[in-house]
Amino acid sequence: MKFSELGLNDELLKAIKRSGFEEATPIQEQTIPLALAGKDVIGQAQTGTGKTAAFALPILQNLDKHNKTIQALIIEPTRELAIQTQEELFRLGRDEKARVQVVYGGADIGRQIRSLKNHVPAILVGTPGRLLDHLKRKTINLEGVNTIVLDEADEMLDMGFIQDIESILSYVKNRSQTLLFSATMPKPILRISEKFMHDPEIVRIKTKELTADLIDQYYVRCKDAEKFNIMCRLIDVESPDLAVIFVRTKRRVDEVTRGLQARGYNAAGIHGDLSQARRISVLKRFRAGKLDILVATDVAARGLDISGVTHVYNYDIPQDPDSYVHRIGRTGRAGQNGSSITFVTPNELGYMRTIEQLTKKKMTPLRPPSDDQALRGQLKIAKTKIEDLMKEDLSKYTDDASELLENYSAIDLVSAFLKNLSKDSSDVEVTISSEKPLPYKGGNGGGRRNGGGRGRGHYGRGGGRGGNSRGGHGNYRGGDRNHGGHSSYRGGRSNRSGSGHDFVIKNKKD
Repeated sequence: MKFSELGLNDELLKAIKRSGFEEATPIQEQTIPLALAGKDVIGQAQTGTGKTAAFALPILQNLDKHNKTIQALIIEPTRELAIQTQEELFRLGRDEKARVQVVYGGADIGRQIRSLKNHVPAILVGTPGRLLDHLKRKTINLEGVNTIVLDEADEMLDMGFIQDIESILSYVKNRSQTLLFSATMPKPILRISEKFMHDPEIVRIKTKELTADLIDQYYVRCKDAEKFNIMCRLIDVESPDLAVIFVRTKRRVDEVTRGLQARGYNAAGIHGDLSQARRISVLKRFRAGKLDILVATDVAARGLDISGVTHVYNYDIPQDPDSYVHRIGRTGRAGQNGSSITFVTPNELGYMRTIEQLTKKKMTPLRPPSDDQALRGQLKIAKTKIEDLMKEDLSKYTDDASELLENYSAIDLVSAFLKNLSKDSSDVEVTISSEKPLPYKGGNGGGRRNGGGRGRGHYGRGGGRGGNSRGGHGNYRGGDRNHGGHSSYRGGRSNRSGSGHDFVIKNKKD
């Protein structure tokens, strides 16, 4: 369905067109008319399905431009996601001249207070902790709020924010509309909807849509100590345009990132212990295509909205099935194919089965590529680089080239050049500290929701989020995965003993 059929005004339709959108996603198509009508809505939607626009567009259209009070409040679990939402509202509401402000922890609260006092926003976006700080200081007044949005509600539950949310809602007594969005719907989230919402309309995207049929889901059974080398060989063969690697701990983010960099990969990591400025810098580089690989914990990466991610590597299997849904949702977007590869130790097979039950899709066993296959993958990339270089003006190098040819054969020179351009990852020894496998207890997988603590206890609250669409990336873009654009997985089915689908390395097409 086109946006023009959803009852939006001309200013918003112009902003939508300027942003490059044409047709509404399912969550937008079903939510926007309900929200425009003033109804309470519960939307079950994964990050990357367009839910920000699903609530932003109705809020912008329903604003009273002459009202100088806060009319809409949007609560986000993390700073980066709050900033990202504010930026999206600003882009879509530019023609409406909407006043939008974001407040979050880690920033100068004095500056926020002065800005709120001098320019009262029509829409306020914020994180729970900082919103409560302002409410207790009486630096924001929510009595005029008509609409409140709880975004990524299950993430706020995992981070321990539910009591904060209830406290904030107690200040918004005159609200006429509540919109709640979540990738999953655990019981505590449903209890909030029962307590604070009035006859909500439920917009639910089915599990098969949440996990995306366009995502090829594989697993590699291996020991913990084998993961890093296998992953490097996979990266060599697949040559992902953009990849996200999920690990369980902050220590592993640092170690895996250093290991990848030591082997010549263009990688960086994010986790809660990094400064806010550092996290934002890394995410900007990633979305601009200046980084090929992002290593992150669940909390640091949840909510990332970055287009063009082709591969997700679950270096550590997630602690609960819901996190798996969030992880693989980083790829397979906007009709593009993606790949998810999960490394599973023998003790963690129970977790994998639980994930498969949730997603209703079995992961395909994948046989790791050999060192020789990995090197051939690297050489294909190197040859593509050479082909691109041959299109440039090389005249200023011809004299030195002639001198080299007098001393060495052309084959030896080209071989040396190929060696320099490619990287044999096995040349650099990398050791990653061991981590205990998850103690599977049956049922729904243990972990965070079975007495393993809530994400707050293990990771802390400071996990970063954010990012948005990015620009170009290197010389190896644009492969059509449906027509051999990337490495594919072929071969017969096999048992669970480590064998599985083989690799067929294909040339990327322009």
